[in-house]
Amino acid sequence: MRVLLALALAAALTATGCRRPEPQPKAPTGPMKERLAQYAVVRLQIDPGALTGKERDMLPPLIEAARVMDDLFWKQAYGDKYGLLAKISDPDTRLYAEINYGPWDRLEGNAPFVAGFGPKPLGANFYPPDMAKEQFEAAASASADAGAQLRSLYTLVTRPEGGGLAAVPYHQAFAAELKVAAARLREAARLADDPGLRRYLQLRAQALLTDDYRASDLAWLEMKNNTLDAVIGPIETYEDRLFGLKAAYEAYLLVKDKEWSRRLERYARLLPSLQEGLPVPPGYKREKPGTDSDLNAYDVIYYAGDCNAGSKTIAINLPNDEEIQLKKGTRRLQLKNAMRAKFDRILVPIAGVLIAPDQRAHVKFDAFFANTMFHEVAHGLGIKHTLRGRETVREALKDQASTLEEAKADILGLHIVTELHALGEYGDTSVMDNYVTFLAGIFRSVRFGAASAHAGANLTQFNFFEKRGAFSRDAVSGAYRVDQARMKEAIAALAQSILRLQGDGDYDAVKAFLRDTGGASPVLGGDLRRVARAGIPMDVVFEQGNPF
Repeated sequence: MRVLLALALAAALTATGCRRPEPQPKAPTGPMKERLAQYAVVRLQIDPGALTGKERDMLPPLIEAARVMDDLFWKQAYGDKYGLLAKISDPDTRLYAEINYGPWDRLEGNAPFVAGFGPKPLGANFYPPDMAKEQFEAAASASADAGAQLRSLYTLVTRPEGGGLAAVPYHQAFAAELKVAAARLREAARLADDPGLRRYLQLRAQALLTDDYRASDLAWLEMKNNTLDAVIGPIETYEDRLFGLKAAYEAYLLVKDKEWSRRLERYARLLPSLQEGLPVPPGYKREKPGTDSDLNAYDVIYYAGDCNAGSKTIAINLPNDEEIQLKKGTRRLQLKNAMRAKFDRILVPIAGVLIAPDQRAHVKFDAFFANTMFHEVAHGLGIKHTLRGRETVREALKDQASTLEEAKADILGLHIVTELHALGEYGDTSVMDNYVTFLAGIFRSVRFGAASAHAGANLTQFNFFEKRGAFSRDAVSGAYRVDQARMKEAIAALAQSILRLQGDGDYDAVKAFLRDTGGASPVLGGDLRRVARAGIPMDVVFEQGNPF
């Protein structure tokens, strides 16, 4: 969201990461200003002294490249941005469409909020709107080459004039825009003093023009000394709710917090021992995570595209390429300023409504940071290929993969921090700080709606914990209280279940598991309405573009 958009949102407010079968969305109710009020306005800024003069000079071309990603994500998520906005006369509704990258409310299960629109296509704009799943599978089965092209992360599926289906590579479909983005990355590269950053930006520019991202992913992993960083390109597949295949364009511009990062260095080195200690039989942890992973804290200065749509990302674990993860590992980026904004503006107020008064002191930023950090660490653990062959878990579980993977990362992250506490390896918080903050965090995340893989994962965890007695709810006050011993047992049990489901690669079993553990009960629904009545925002929208 650009500066003018966030300023307009502020004025409007003043005036007043896998998926289960989705229900038909209900149109949200209430004035548009109430919907806008679901987002707290946060300015993204940093200390100017964090960057050198040349690094500050790199920001304008990098922001221009990021804005191209924003425009491309509009095309993937909806289509003609300016055609849609021109049809909307009410400025508040137009602003809300910009926040949601289309006429569907991402915090309300993608229900339409603009007249004349029905449910959002599950395949967004990646596929023909009238394409049936069976037609896609038949076309993809015609030959190995056809299957590879149609299932590629980096192709649009179109219907040519003669009928059937065809795959169009992103670098062809969006050639003009990508040429501009690549030129801006190369301009920034010429200004970079850090050789690793310069090489990465050059390779990433080339990758945008070829859809071959492996060399630039490896170069990004190898950067160690740069302060300024950029994550840019088609990355996550959450927007494709039909098959979970197609990568969406996004960008982050980041500044490393070197002091916080030094505190985190040693946890990346623990990955092999953490993998060995997972509570599953050997076959489900036979893969060895890459040891070249690192773990750092950053402040974000710009979001664009997929990561800026609806609820905002607060941590990154990349690259997603399973082969690179096994060979080299990943980088885990904790987005500290965005995390702090959500903690202060959303999580603490939610705890004031739903957490028992005697446990509210356990809701701490350091615990929120740790839970998020170990969530990202956990993405690198477990298994990337099913036990039955070379098929990846993502390929086997298709549209269910994202929700199950997010649930795995959440619960394994909590398992990791539990084990580290027991070993005396993590002393920044108490384990009850992590547990109570995690429970408060579930209430924050389930508000994102059925369209979010993260919300679905959190519903699964909430219902599993409830059945295991990991927390209790006072029937009179509606306050929740964590039972430490039962929470620990429930974490281990859920971690084992999810790791087995991923290793088995049984699509139907995963679908049944997410269906049986998903869904919000009337009691939880009522508690979330209490949070809404308290006027607590659901997420944030950024005032960005000038970080100083």
